[in-house]
Amino acid sequence: MLIVISPAKTLDFDAVPVISEYSQPRFLAQSQQLIDDLKKLSVTDVASLMKLSDKLAGLNMARFQTWSHPFDLTNAKQAILAFKGDVYTGLDADSLDATGFEFMQQHLRILSGLYGVLRPLDLMQAYRLEMGTKFSNANGTNLYQFWGGQLRESIESELSDGVLINLASNEYFKALQANKLNVRIITPIFKDWKNGQYKMISFYAKKARGLMTRYIIDHQINEPEQMQKFDSDGYRFSADMSHGDEWVFIRDHD
Repeated sequence: MLIVISPAKTLDFDAVPVISEYSQPRFLAQSQQLIDDLKKLSVTDVASLMKLSDKLAGLNMARFQTWSHPFDLTNAKQAILAFKGDVYTGLDADSLDATGFEFMQQHLRILSGLYGVLRPLDLMQAYRLEMGTKFSNANGTNLYQFWGGQLRESIESELSDGVLINLASNEYFKALQANKLNVRIITPIFKDWKNGQYKMISFYAKKARGLMTRYIIDHQINEPEQMQKFDSDGYRFSADMSHGDEWVFIRDHD
């Protein structure tokens, strides 16, 4: 069983990592191809491409220019500790023990526009390149075409039991070509009670994806049906609202 989540725009490369163990990304050669092309852009180009202010475009242009490998703890950080944001707040990787990190390294993958697929302890350098960016490259006009079937094949090769837990956004999960994935895909959906009905509220749903990931890690879950016992932050499984492998979890308060 593997879990996939999305990366985050917010990064933290200042805090000292709580763990010294690390691994190397599998698709560094492809990342280098993208970086070589990104380095050719101007700040104006980056601002337009990513819809950023000139200040943020300049920051990310500088990141592209200084990106280099090999990676180690002096110039990079483990992905799970570098990414911040709602999903990662829910996951709270900094508080995991050694057993939790080991389980997470085996069962969690982070999809990335620049790095393709990252294991939690894979080192990465700061970047911003969302999967949906329409960035022309040697393989096409966007990053979905750049990665092609590589990410799907990578995920499939690791799935011994053929169960994929989709806790990623639509933008990132699209890169796995779900219609071609020869695996069972379970997609948890999180809804909160608001204005007389259960709704998916982006902020809460993102955090809940992190909470579910942490629940799986803490309980060392290998049988997906055990996920239906998820009860973090007041959520509970709703069999009535679920359909097939789209599992709905609901909460009655914000």
